[in-house]
Amino acid sequence: MRLKIFWSLTVFFIGFQINAQSYSGVKAPFINKSFDAFKTGESLKFRIHYGLFNASYATLNLEEDVVNGKNVFKATAIGRTTGIARWFFKVDDIYKTFFDKDLVQPIKSTRNIYEGGYTKNVEINYDYSSNLANINDIKNSKLSSVKIEQNVQDLISTFYFLRNHFDVNKLKKNDFIRINIFFDAENYPFRMKFLGYEDVYTKFGIINCLKFRPYIESGRVFRDSESLTLWVSNDKNKLPVKIEAGLRIGSIEADLEEFRGLKHPFKIKLNE
Repeated sequence: MRLKIFWSLTVFFIGFQINAQSYSGVKAPFINKSFDAFKTGESLKFRIHYGLFNASYATLNLEEDVVNGKNVFKATAIGRTTGIARWFFKVDDIYKTFFDKDLVQPIKSTRNIYEGGYTKNVEINYDYSSNLANINDIKNSKLSSVKIEQNVQDLISTFYFLRNHFDVNKLKKNDFIRINIFFDAENYPFRMKFLGYEDVYTKFGIINCLKFRPYIESGRVFRDSESLTLWVSNDKNKLPVKIEAGLRIGSIEADLEEFRGLKHPFKIKLNE
């Protein structure tokens, strides 16, 4: 269960336990134009580990595709447990999201997962003229439609939307970033607090990062609602560099392991 939740947090900033409560605070400003934070061919790999013990790897790849005659981006996220962890809890998850090139907004998304014997195979098509998510549950041969929010994102598109359409220059400490997310046939409000700037030591060198606190539900897995911390590179790429989660027992981390095809230079402070 811990591995299943955490690798998703690594890739998408959030997990399967989104805090769906109402909240108050300052809303950080979003803007509509694109900052061109990524390009076709970008590939990211993350290592999820519990101390020195590697639990799983997650990859996120971006390419071009065509949906309904329109050129779009297709993002594919794959998460798999590895080594000894795979013997205890086998995870083979594949998520795909197709989204508009100009304004990051999901057009179609698929979820084909195997998690310790639990399987799911779903395709969702978004109809913004009717504000509906049309869900095809392929595994159970079931069709349904759910009302969605006006500016909805899914798990993967959230990652690209934040990178491309949020003006970090307007961020002030303790500002909140808020997004409506559609996941598993439900709408969730998601919030993330900006904590300031911090240098992070990585395998690539020292990286100056923006530090965030995504709010999650405490319970059987996470220690409390503020157990998750996220560091994002303070450059034009806005890459997640490190994620740390406090669990009921110990903590688990995810680190950027590999990257290629970035649109902008990756700013690294060399160790002196």
